[in-house]
Amino acid sequence: MAKFDSKEFNPQAFGAYVNRIPNTKKTELAKSGAVGANAQARAALATQTGSLYARIPYFGRIDGSTSQNNDGATNIQSSNTSTFSQGYVTASRMDAWTERSFSKSITAGVDFMDNVAAQISEYKLQVRQALLLAILQGVFSMDGTANTVAGRAAAAFIAAHVYNVAGNGDGCVGAATLNTAMQRACGDNKDIFKLVLMHSTVATNLENLRLIKYLTYTDRDGITRDLGLGTWNGRTVLIDDGMPTVDVAAVYELTGDTDIDTKKTYYTRSGSGTDASPYTYTAVASPAKANIGTYYEITDEAHVEYKTFALGLNAINLDDIGDDKPYEMVREAIINGGQDTLIVRDRYIVGVEGLDFILPVACTASATNAMLADGSNWVIINDGTTAIDHKAIPIVCIISRG
Repeated sequence: MAKFDSKEFNPQAFGAYVNRIPNTKKTELAKSGAVGANAQARAALATQTGSLYARIPYFGRIDGSTSQNNDGATNIQSSNTSTFSQGYVTASRMDAWTERSFSKSITAGVDFMDNVAAQISEYKLQVRQALLLAILQGVFSMDGTANTVAGRAAAAFIAAHVYNVAGNGDGCVGAATLNTAMQRACGDNKDIFKLVLMHSTVATNLENLRLIKYLTYTDRDGITRDLGLGTWNGRTVLIDDGMPTVDVAAVYELTGDTDIDTKKTYYTRSGSGTDASPYTYTAVASPAKANIGTYYEITDEAHVEYKTFALGLNAINLDDIGDDKPYEMVREAIINGGQDTLIVRDRYIVGVEGLDFILPVACTASATNAMLADGSNWVIINDGTTAIDHKAIPIVCIISRG
């Protein structure tokens, strides 16, 4: 039997043990229903042989808003539903960690299985989070400039599903922000939203406004602990400083003053505004009225903008279908006096409700995070003539200063 750090290792038992380790964030991610699975995609891609990409039927909807008047003398006009297809891709990941045999002495008193399995459980959550963020980056990077069905659909999606409050008031989220964002995106279907992913800065602002209610759980010893998870407008909140942020530079404009205002700071500008010679603004120590026509002032301070994502029921397909050998041990008795390497492999089906992943030519075995984050690989599901309604896509991005 293989060993890890000179300990007996059974890959099946270890895998089961990892799954039993409490990881409350992973549990809440699954319980929210926002990150789910597609049974047809799983059936097509769960095997290990040649299962990289699958196209699954996506059926159109009938429309009752144009129901015909029955006056007893008019022929009925029939129509048919559109049939679309949706692309799903697999993303396989792997890592390994090596320990020298003598390293067991530094973990004296620490339960081996708890120590390793707890870290693997957290590692797997980080892998899922990275995949999730790559998918969201790709979704909100779709090209909506082309005058095509896909281009117009992407533009409509971005306009309705990105809610930017960074320029409103203090630029921070407030009591009505989430509700408004969900309604703009999905209208009367806004109740489908289940999960919100946010940076701790945004969460802290909501905490200060008493808009987040935190959850607790009771461990196996009967001790009640804070989950570090809350709800905002009834939606589960996951806080992660890996959420995307953008550093926004200060905005300078020529002053409209005709005389020096001693309460202001004025700036002079140098450079040509090109990449080779960007504008540089320098504070004027002793501003003179004679030069006021050349002075600039800040109209918007430099700041950080945060992206918060709200996800609806089954919005993201991130189905863990496992690898043929998810856990494996390698013992190298000669190297460094003896060392053991733990290898971990994961395999996921990736898809987004209402979006089609177009397989890039370079993707031959597994989709990378860069491929998932590339907006050119995602399009609103369409048949070349008609695209589905963007309200069927339960994903929202809120941009704020906190």
